[in-house]
Amino acid sequence: MEALDALLTSELIKLALWALLPAIVAIVLALITKEVYSSLFVGILVGGLIYANGNPVGALDHVFNKGIIASLAEPYNVGILVFLVFLGIIVALMNKAGGSAAFGNWASEHVHSRVGSQLATIGLGVLIFIDDYFNCLTVGSVMRPVTDRQKISRAKLAYLIDATAAPVCIIAPISSWAAAVSGFAPEGTNGLMLFVRAIPYNYYAILTIVMMITMVVLKIEYGPMARHEANAKKGDIFTVDPPVKTEEKNVSTKGKVLDLVLPVVVLIICCVVGMLYTGGFFGGELEGNFFQQFVTAFSESDASVGLAVGSFGGIVFTVILYLARRILKFKECMSSIEEGFKAMVPPILILTLAWSLKAMTDSLGAAEYVAEIVDRSKGSFIGIMPAVIFLIACALSFATGTSWGTFGILIPITLRAFSLTDPDPSKATLAIICVSACMAGAVCGDHCSPISDTTIMSSAGAQCNHIAHVSTQLPYALTAAGISFLTYLVAGFALNAAVSLFVGIGMMIGIIFFLRWILKTPSTADASQKETQTPETE
Repeated sequence: MEALDALLTSELIKLALWALLPAIVAIVLALITKEVYSSLFVGILVGGLIYANGNPVGALDHVFNKGIIASLAEPYNVGILVFLVFLGIIVALMNKAGGSAAFGNWASEHVHSRVGSQLATIGLGVLIFIDDYFNCLTVGSVMRPVTDRQKISRAKLAYLIDATAAPVCIIAPISSWAAAVSGFAPEGTNGLMLFVRAIPYNYYAILTIVMMITMVVLKIEYGPMARHEANAKKGDIFTVDPPVKTEEKNVSTKGKVLDLVLPVVVLIICCVVGMLYTGGFFGGELEGNFFQQFVTAFSESDASVGLAVGSFGGIVFTVILYLARRILKFKECMSSIEEGFKAMVPPILILTLAWSLKAMTDSLGAAEYVAEIVDRSKGSFIGIMPAVIFLIACALSFATGTSWGTFGILIPITLRAFSLTDPDPSKATLAIICVSACMAGAVCGDHCSPISDTTIMSSAGAQCNHIAHVSTQLPYALTAAGISFLTYLVAGFALNAAVSLFVGIGMMIGIIFFLRWILKTPSTADASQKETQTPETE
């Protein structure tokens, strides 16, 4: 029987790898060619050909009908695209009104160091914990003028944005991510309570934040990021060509700091209200006190619709504000609609192709194969299961580019294998640790993957070359992943959040000092060299 199970598991692994081949092809091509559009499309075509058994006509039919068109017809995806366009319009309005320039001037007077501007970016990212998309684009648009003045590379800004988007959302009880995890919990399980109980064991998210702050304070960089930062100190904040070369025309000189801060604050409020509305908060049908209704509404909200509605409210307020203050004329406000849409075309295109690639892997049965592998992996080595589940979640999220999809696949399987209501307290605790490992691994793979929507949004928010962001972030993400894996090994046997986290943070700080000592700083000659990439890389 054991031999049969081993044989079946090996066959499942082969099938899973075959089903994930399109994503693997796209990722490898993107990293080799440093060109993301064609790499994604080739991956999609490979998926279509596998699905159609090599028939080119059937492959194209599958690619467009079940891939690209189906992805764009998905209501949730459309809502996210609408949100992107609306947010792009708000940013264009703020830039044209001079609000971004005024905030940059103000910040240059109050933030006097590179460390201070990076810590301010991290602080803003932590405060905007409602949604990762919203976090990426809002933090990027607000902090770009500040980090540019302090000569911080766009790659470093993109990393700071990415490291305070999903990692913060996945440990924030009131966020679109908490709602997603709650929705994936099996029937009869309090999804929000499960999310809260898993927070202390979400080592990748916590260690990523610790790593980011420690490196900023100690001024430590390594890998490709060190070269980007060395170039930035000399005035070249891109190192590679920027994704879109734009020039602001007819920027108002009447803009004040208030013209950036007030629209951003109202935008946040509108998005929160929008998400509460989609969760039925204002319908009068939710039970419990105000706080209970608030939490329930968030757990049942539709982030796609809520963010689209909220960002529309932000546009209306911003236009009225600028017209009332006579900063912009109505015609100038309307011209910002086109400019905002154009600015968001690259991330929209990449997102569409990434969603289509995911559709290809789904049609090949990747999710089912991986779920079966996880289900069969539970055996006598139960103490190492959190670490094993973390690795599987990393691999699945990396290959498919989606954290939420990974949650949906692995959390129900994990809770089927490990019971939250087990009479043995140690086994119930292990179930929580394994669920948290699913969530942490999903965020880790999402960070590393060039086809991840959050990675794409971080590049867009920082207006950084996408492949430059991926290549500079990857060593940092892998460092946090390795230490998280070791911490989950400890947690599987210690079954204590505080002990495991103490060990993890100790290892993290130790490895940062070790890397600082062992890795060489790039030479002046290396730092001055440019990578040869095209503007279309984004």
